[in-house]
Amino acid sequence: MHDWNKLERIRLEKMRALQENGADPFPSSVTRTHSTAQAVQAFENAAEAETVQAVVVGRIRSIREMGKVIFAHLEDGEGKLQLFFRQNDLGDEAMARFSEHFDLGDFIEASGHMFRTRTGEVTLHVEQFRMIAKAIRPLPAAKEEEVDGERVVHSAFSDPEARYRERYADLAVNPEVRQIFEKRAALLRALRTFFDQRGFLEVETPILQPIYGGAAARPFVTHHNQLHQDLYLRVSFELYLKRLIVGGVEAVYEIGRDFRNEGVSFKHNPEFTMLEYYQAYADYTDVMDTTEELIAFVARELNGTTTITYGGEQIELAPPWKRMSLREALIESAGIDIDVHRDASSLHAAMRALDIEANPDASRGKLIDSLIGGTLEPTLIQPTIIYDYPRDISPLAKSRADDPDTVERFEAFIGGMEICNAFSEINSPLEQEQRFLEMGRAYDVGDEERHPMDEDYLRALSYGMPPTGGFGMGIDRLTMLFTDQTTIREVILFPHLRSRERDGADQEES
Repeated sequence: MHDWNKLERIRLEKMRALQENGADPFPSSVTRTHSTAQAVQAFENAAEAETVQAVVVGRIRSIREMGKVIFAHLEDGEGKLQLFFRQNDLGDEAMARFSEHFDLGDFIEASGHMFRTRTGEVTLHVEQFRMIAKAIRPLPAAKEEEVDGERVVHSAFSDPEARYRERYADLAVNPEVRQIFEKRAALLRALRTFFDQRGFLEVETPILQPIYGGAAARPFVTHHNQLHQDLYLRVSFELYLKRLIVGGVEAVYEIGRDFRNEGVSFKHNPEFTMLEYYQAYADYTDVMDTTEELIAFVARELNGTTTITYGGEQIELAPPWKRMSLREALIESAGIDIDVHRDASSLHAAMRALDIEANPDASRGKLIDSLIGGTLEPTLIQPTIIYDYPRDISPLAKSRADDPDTVERFEAFIGGMEICNAFSEINSPLEQEQRFLEMGRAYDVGDEERHPMDEDYLRALSYGMPPTGGFGMGIDRLTMLFTDQTTIREVILFPHLRSRERDGADQEES
């Protein structure tokens, strides 16, 4: 049983008093003729002598009692509307019922006619009202203070950890948070519009997979009781989408969830939303062009311009973007030529000589990854495409014809973040099998990041897959970019957090 505090117990008593008086504080249906915005618009559009009747519903956000009248503000998904209660119209009993039983945060249904107050605010003159959901727990209240003679309103709910744990309260009291997720929804619509207009087919592929693949990542494992079979939550859509290319679907995309059993950070969450697309008869240079067009299209759809501000920097997303080979970029950012250092020990020594942190047990590929993340990525504020990666960190990308140790792969960076990964796909089943074997040898036995051998995918390739360009992009990071947020938790409605018990144990240990 919940241990209600004193204020909550008072609200519970108000709820019970309503019930005793024959009112249901949680009715199953309501009447609504107008949203708050529609009610205001109807009044503004009405003829001078016309009476506009409206029934509105929403949450009470303010109450101001002034003798025989009460002013309140009701909020719904479209805005706020002032309510006006007058004792002469409603009677003593109804006014007392509102004063004694209704609180901030309660949901109310109110009907009446629209008018404009002396101060010019369009208002509903309430003729009838009723409770439609009693709030037992009060929402966090905004705090106000005087600063240099000015009234400053602090956020009602500003502690990040508390906001993420109680996103429902965060959304209820911080309208700017709702705006982030409204923009995220608009971003997803824009992505779909871009691909739909270009003839791509949107599909859904399995989340539960007998063999995980498409990325070097540790999977989540589950078990199917009826089949007596261990299954994996997918780490990528890639291998299933390319099976569709084999099947003759020449342009395909999917937007959905991936799951990786890894750490969390300001730009990582164990479950995240991805966009992947694959296009037959394209290579990584074609995908570079499409990437530039895609991001610029989304910017125009969301903001009407290709210029955004992120982290205090003005960023121009219109094509063409800067393009550099990975070798050139690391020479510029870290002073290290990876072509000179062909094995892990040589690269490790070069990094240590420049006081760059390097794990002595890491493979050459992982050392290059750490160079990208530590020295290169933070410098790439304006849109930049970095291309031609080492083969040993790109198990699914096709090698360059003139250099088998370099693959046709690129990553795009904006605002100091990687936003996408793309390449010319391997379409030879023999070459792909060799890569799977190489990946198996590159990791220790039992390492959960090993890329498993997928015999069915090799079987699919053996039927023939045309030259294909592939692309993957994290929707969460793209949303961060377009909403100017520096942590992924701000753009995921319910981010993964440690349990409260674990947090408490960590604090005791420290």
